[in-house]
Amino acid sequence: MQTSALPDLAHTDTTTMHWLATAAAMAAVVAAAGLLQPDATASASTTAHRTTVQQGTASAAPPDPARAVFPLQCGGVGTTVAKQVPGDLDGDGRPETVAVVHCAAGSGTPPSGVYVLTQAGGAAPRIVATLVDPTQKMSVGDFTVRDRVVSATLLGYSSASVPSCCPDQQEKVTWQWQNGAFVRSSQSDGAADGSA
Repeated sequence: MQTSALPDLAHTDTTTMHWLATAAAMAAVVAAAGLLQPDATASASTTAHRTTVQQGTASAAPPDPARAVFPLQCGGVGTTVAKQVPGDLDGDGRPETVAVVHCAAGSGTPPSGVYVLTQAGGAAPRIVATLVDPTQKMSVGDFTVRDRVVSATLLGYSSASVPSCCPDQQEKVTWQWQNGAFVRSSQSDGAADGSA
């Protein structure tokens, strides 16, 4: 029989007493750590609260234009929400929805209205601003909301003799919330390029 070159490790034989002493020592370390850092629990609960508040704000749903009533005179054919884009336009942390709406005409190019909707609690969405009134006889081409700015290409007609299928004028405009109102800026005027 070959003997080990290592010294005899008699203390590696564990007993019940050894495990009880180890458990007691670990319990003392954990208890001491809790006494030395009394703010650890407060910090954890504060962080959890902040996270909950931020997630609650971010999860607010934008107003649904399908639930809104629009001031269009459509003679019983109803309205169509052609485009909709949500965004926090006034910086209050709650999203608004900008909707392009027109009468549900079977043919032709009915004039559009562009509306800003807001919603409080579980109430129905309500119109807080009309950016384009349908009485202006415009339709809307490109349409975006980015960095709290609404951008659109408005398509119109130089005269009543221009067919409604083919607007011959266009204007690129933006709206931005400033001092309690939406301020409109025109980016360019010119003839339509034929793409509506």
